[in-house]
Amino acid sequence: MSNQAWGPVTIDNCGEVEGPFYHGTRWSLAPGALLTPGFASNFEEGRVSNNVYFSALIEPAAWGAELASALAGVEGRGHIYLVEPVGPFEDDPNLTNKRFPGNPTRSYRTRHGLRIVAELQSWEGHSPEAIGQMLDHLAELRRSGRAAIED
Repeated sequence: MSNQAWGPVTIDNCGEVEGPFYHGTRWSLAPGALLTPGFASNFEEGRVSNNVYFSALIEPAAWGAELASALAGVEGRGHIYLVEPVGPFEDDPNLTNKRFPGNPTRSYRTRHGLRIVAELQSWEGHSPEAIGQMLDHLAELRRSGRAAIED
């Protein structure tokens, strides 16, 4: 853990953030593909996402892949891709400062898209029990009206 004070990542200073960067999804994609906003959200039915989300850590990408697959009723754990942002990005406000101070998940969002560099062939996922607990937690957030996505 760094002793440096956390500072927000904004569109103006995002060039200072070092990757690599990862994106987790249910979709099978090829290197070179461009992920762009404007498509259905994986996490809120009926919502079109204005951003594409990614992380500088594999763990949040694993959750993204596994939850997107489970919520869509798709067999398997999904895919994690090494990605490059094609434009500026900022902290993901849905995670930053919500559960922990700062952005410990190193999660970001962009309106400009992500270029797929390669698929990670080997990554550690979560147990079926952990995924079930997270799905139950997400369902409880929806029931209580606390599942709003800031997009």
